[in-house]
Amino acid sequence: MVPWLSRELVFPRAESALLEPDGLLAAGGDLSPPRLVLAYSQGIFPWFSPGEPILWWSPSERMVLFPVELRVTRSLAKTLRNHPYEIRVDTAFREVMTACAAPRDGQPGTWIGPGMVDAYCRLHELGLAHSFETWEQGVLVGGLYGVALGRMFYGESMFSRVSNASKLAFVHMAWHLQACGFAMIDCQMYTPHLASLGARCIPREQFLATLKEQVALSSPEGMWSYRYSNESS
Repeated sequence: MVPWLSRELVFPRAESALLEPDGLLAAGGDLSPPRLVLAYSQGIFPWFSPGEPILWWSPSERMVLFPVELRVTRSLAKTLRNHPYEIRVDTAFREVMTACAAPRDGQPGTWIGPGMVDAYCRLHELGLAHSFETWEQGVLVGGLYGVALGRMFYGESMFSRVSNASKLAFVHMAWHLQACGFAMIDCQMYTPHLASLGARCIPREQFLATLKEQVALSSPEGMWSYRYSNESS
């Protein structure tokens, strides 16, 4: 049986998560900043559909990117060099989340409901959640958002309105985080898209050990300042 969380800020140990469905750890609670921070610091994240109880997860294998292992294909490198675009950070957080929540082809719905958007916007206001944004001619065309604790970054979702827009944001995110001393980016679940960029699955035990080290390090505070323009190309 899955434990039901009370008002007390406590989670079961991540290792006690179910094997089927893989990683389901607990239900209930809320999406307050203190609970979300506690969850992420212990390798736990919320994932549920609007109208359902909040579900908390810690899968037996975790998709992660070590920034030093970022893979940039020849075609993506060409886009990075030649395509006119601009990367901004933390200038349109809610807009990025709203775009990530929009229905996608072949998917019946979204797990990013209004309550989830509001919760992560509160984290953003506290300087704990950040957006990496791809802009073309002043228009937001792609991006991603995630949570930062210590020197650990937890990627949540990404979107593209034009080809390669999310990949451009992802690459610049990895470069920026590596420059700031972040050693691991949590990508949560396996996707071919993430694998093509160098992310890979590691056992939960290894993930939690690295997480513990990274969360204990000092973190860049407040809104992040990062801009890159390739619009003169």
